[in-house]
Amino acid sequence: MNFILTEEQQMLADTVARFVQTEYDFEARRRRLAAAAGAAPGYDEGLLGQLAELGLFALNVPEAWGGIGAGPVETMIVMEGLGRGLVVEPFLASGVIAPRLIATHGSPAQKDRFLPGIATGELRFAVAALEPQSRFDLDEIATTARRAEGHWIVDGAKSVVMNGDSAHWFIVTAQSEAGPLLLLIDAQADGVTAAGFPTLDGRRAAELRFAGVRVADDCMLGAPGQGLALADWAIDQGLAGLAAEAVGAMGRLTELTCEYIATRKQFGQAIGSFQALQHRAADMRINVEQARALALMAAARVDSADAADRRRAASAAKAMAGRAGRYVGQQATQLHGGMGMTDEMACGHYFKRLTAIDMTWGDSEHHVERYGELL
Repeated sequence: MNFILTEEQQMLADTVARFVQTEYDFEARRRRLAAAAGAAPGYDEGLLGQLAELGLFALNVPEAWGGIGAGPVETMIVMEGLGRGLVVEPFLASGVIAPRLIATHGSPAQKDRFLPGIATGELRFAVAALEPQSRFDLDEIATTARRAEGHWIVDGAKSVVMNGDSAHWFIVTAQSEAGPLLLLIDAQADGVTAAGFPTLDGRRAAELRFAGVRVADDCMLGAPGQGLALADWAIDQGLAGLAAEAVGAMGRLTELTCEYIATRKQFGQAIGSFQALQHRAADMRINVEQARALALMAAARVDSADAADRRRAASAAKAMAGRAGRYVGQQATQLHGGMGMTDEMACGHYFKRLTAIDMTWGDSEHHVERYGELL
């Protein structure tokens, strides 16, 4: 495999890096989060608009619908860049999962209806696939969909839906007599309620309730019975994106830690000159590179026609991102000393985000188990 970025890919990486450098200075980010105090929507609409203007939401939209028509490698580049800046504006569901899902498995009418709005950043999606009783198991679906008067009537609940209180559409799994369904549900539809709450990493999530929500057939992705397979495919796109974001966050956290120990002095010399601390910094870099290698593998295989191969790659990348993120976060906090625990230092913010990534759509233990089942 050629790991050298093409000229276009390098330009994309540079574009994201400039956005982060210009708009996501750590102190500016911290002040914005403090001013928002965890209230909805939990991000800056102006910065979200800038991401759209840069063409990032068009990245995974085919050219026929106003997009760029890029692929998983370009997605990885963007997610890694956003991870380095701890960008809180919601991108993964609306910029990666929804356009890739609709472009690959949606009907022509669904593509015409949703993809242009995704490309311009006007439509925002949230993935509602997990339930209070299911933990990380997608196939534990208690939400029901029954036929009545030519519609699907949906009842149930979904848990920890990231940015669920600011999304325009939900990607929802439901169980019917014909088998699992994957539905697109309007957030403003009658019977939909979203109770938002702040998360530990400065973002927001929501608990969703569906009470007699009417969903038309043209908002169903695929056919009845295919919902679980499509949801699994969609989540794997998200797992690959999260693994790349974790690599970016770990990489930047490692850089900050190395800079700190190179300047922090004790006994008249920089603590970075102590061999024991050099070994720990080296181990941090090793963990970052291991996570990057598996994130690359996930990006290479996320479109594989072999579902087992795709799922193994996604789970391997997510498991390594979780384990490496925990190790890098712990080492960074310890090497920063007591300062690493303060809100004024970036260290703790990165560690919180890495912890949240680990718990999104299955922690490292869950994905190790999933990987084993797929062997």
